[in-house]
Amino acid sequence: GVTRLLLTRIPFFKEIIVSSFSCDSCSWSNTEIQSAGRIQEQGVRYSLAVTSRQDMNREVVKTDCASARIPELDFEIPAFSQKGVLTTIEGIIDRAVAGLEQDQPTRRATDKEVARKIDEFIGKLRQLKEVNSPFTFILDDPSGNSFVENPHAPQRDEALVVTHYRRSPQQCAMLGLEEVDVKPPDAAEDLRDEVLQFNTSCPECNAPASTNMKLVQIPHFKEVIIMATNCDSCGHRTNEVKSGGAIEPQGTRITLRITDPSDMTRDILKSETCSVEIPELEFELGMGALGGKFTTLEGLLKDICDLVEKNPFTLGDSSMPSRTGKLQEFIGKLQEVKGKAQAHFIMDDPAGNSYLQNVYAPEEDPELHVQRYERTFEQNEELGLNDMNTEGYEPEAALGR
Repeated sequence: GVTRLLLTRIPFFKEIIVSSFSCDSCSWSNTEIQSAGRIQEQGVRYSLAVTSRQDMNREVVKTDCASARIPELDFEIPAFSQKGVLTTIEGIIDRAVAGLEQDQPTRRATDKEVARKIDEFIGKLRQLKEVNSPFTFILDDPSGNSFVENPHAPQRDEALVVTHYRRSPQQCAMLGLEEVDVKPPDAAEDLRDEVLQFNTSCPECNAPASTNMKLVQIPHFKEVIIMATNCDSCGHRTNEVKSGGAIEPQGTRITLRITDPSDMTRDILKSETCSVEIPELEFELGMGALGGKFTTLEGLLKDICDLVEKNPFTLGDSSMPSRTGKLQEFIGKLQEVKGKAQAHFIMDDPAGNSYLQNVYAPEEDPELHVQRYERTFEQNEELGLNDMNTEGYEPEAALGR
């Protein structure tokens, strides 16, 4: 036979897949529906008061795991007893009648009493289609993917009550969902998904402000902490980056040969302990200047340019004309580096916590060279490592007590 698939969207609901099978040899045909989405966060229950023939024509999406009930007849179609179907309320009743009639000839031959009772019940189901008296149709789907049409959408339907509920453990097991572990989540994992906020004071106007903090994993590197402060009173904004890990065993010297304007888009992490050098411009930015930054190479060069331009002692009224000319020349050359001029950009971080993006990762970058080196005594002294005791201090403390 041939199976046809159609991905379609039901208005005010969601996308579903309708499959239709037909056999040319015996003329048997069958239609099924499957949800095109995932299992929803909550189950759904539709309760419809059927009062007219128009209500029988309402579209219904009934998935495999949905159950349908008519309380007035104490009638229920259990979950997983039928394939998913896109039909109407009348179609669901017809399908139930066809299922009950299927084995009636055998029952009449073996158990006439049971067959008589089923015939009576089939008659009651058929009378429902005439809607001589109101009845209630309830569709309950733990997966949340079933649907009963609201012909008045987007307005509210007074006859239709939609209830969303939390699935029970038994319903989760029926759907094949693993039970949620109720153990408290790992604190570090929690921090990765949340933006933490704490109160502070604005460094400019001292007004109350808030600082946001977020753990970020940099690909092919390590975790860093990004902190941002925004003052609503004066509009002052700052952002800062701190390393989320320990000081590395060795220092890092990163050299990038800038050959193309696209190099300006490389991500860069400059820690507080990192110094920056551009030999072609005879420029060096000392450790601690500009603080920690997580930006692009263009963003860091812009910050360097702003640092020079906004210095009142170099470009203000009190500055020497010769010094002002040299600085203006430097700013011009820096703009050329951001555009098309070739230059070397060197980051030297004794703590090893700085990073420059390798756009070819995990392959080697021909323009990027990373060198590891042993720190000198002076560098360790500057980082406060010479007097740091991390081993053997516990027994000494115990003897002291």
